[in-house]
Amino acid sequence: MPELPEVEVVRHGLAPAITGAVIESVEVYDERSLRRHDGPAEDFIERVTGARIDSAVRRGKFLWLPIADALADPREAIVVHLGMSGQVLLRERGVDDGSLTRLRFEITHPEHGPLRVNFVDQRIFGSMAIDALLPTPDGAAGGFGSAQPSIPSQVSHIARDPLDPAFDERLFLRRLAARRTTVKRALLDQTLVSGIGNIYADEALWAARVHYDQPTEHLGPRRARTLLAEVRTVLRRALDEGGTSFDAQYVNVNGASGYFSHSLRAYGQQGRPCERCGRSIVRVQFMNRGSHFCPRCQRIRVPRAGAPRPGVEG
Repeated sequence: MPELPEVEVVRHGLAPAITGAVIESVEVYDERSLRRHDGPAEDFIERVTGARIDSAVRRGKFLWLPIADALADPREAIVVHLGMSGQVLLRERGVDDGSLTRLRFEITHPEHGPLRVNFVDQRIFGSMAIDALLPTPDGAAGGFGSAQPSIPSQVSHIARDPLDPAFDERLFLRRLAARRTTVKRALLDQTLVSGIGNIYADEALWAARVHYDQPTEHLGPRRARTLLAEVRTVLRRALDEGGTSFDAQYVNVNGASGYFSHSLRAYGQQGRPCERCGRSIVRVQFMNRGSHFCPRCQRIRVPRAGAPRPGVEG
C-alpha cells in the first residue's frame, strides 16, 4: 500500500482541482472497487451525484473527500483506499478511460470547468466507499487538508501521523515504551502511529541506527526521540521528491512517478555497501515481507543485567 508521502502527493494534486467541484455523474465499471461501500453500486451513484466536494483530506495512508449538498457542512465522505495499485487520476473530458479504470467521476469546478477523475486499479485491492464523518476525539482537524474536526468511521481507529500538527509526541513516546514488541512492528502499527510502511520504516531505522528487531521497552527515550526525528526527516524528504515509485503502479494525479527511490539507503539496497560503514546491507524475512538493515550500524541493544530499565521522560 502506498505510504504517507505517496498518498499526500495524490491529495495535494487533487485538492485544487476538486475542492468546490460538483459531481455531475459517476460510472462504475467494476463493482469490486465498491466492496467497502455499505450498499450496491446504485446507492453509491445516487448519493454522490450532485454532491459538492468540500476538500481532499489525508491522515497517514488514508484519503477521503468530504461531500455535501450545496453549502451544507459535510456529514459524510468518499473514503479512498488505494490498496497496492490504486491511482486517482485527473483527466480532461473525452479522453479514453483505459481498461484499468474502475470508477469515473465527471465533475465541474467553478474555476477549472469540466474535469474527469478516474479511479484506476490494476490489482483491484483498492476501493471507494461513502462513509459517515465522526467528530475527532481530541477536537482537532481530522487530517491534513481540512480544518474540520471530523473523520470517517472507517479511518477513526487510525492514529495521527508524525507530520500532523496535532500529533502528540509525548503520548506516542509513552505508548511506544509501554509496548511489548519490537520497534519496526511498532512503527508499522497504524493504531500507534500512521503513515509509515515498510519502505520508510527501513529508511528511518537505518538513519537512526536502530535494529528493526530492537525491543521497544529497551529502546530508551533518547533513541526513541532520535528515531521519531528521523521518521519525520525521511517522510519530508520523500514528499519533496514526489514519493517512491518502483513501477507504474504508483503515480501522481497526472500520471508522473516519484523519484525518492534514487535516495534510498536501506530499503532495496541489499548487497550494496552501507553509506556509513561500507558493510553490505542485508535483507531478511519480516512479517511476510523484507527488512533491510546494516548489521554493523544497526545492532540490537539491551541493558546489562541489573541495569535500570529505561523509561520515557516527561
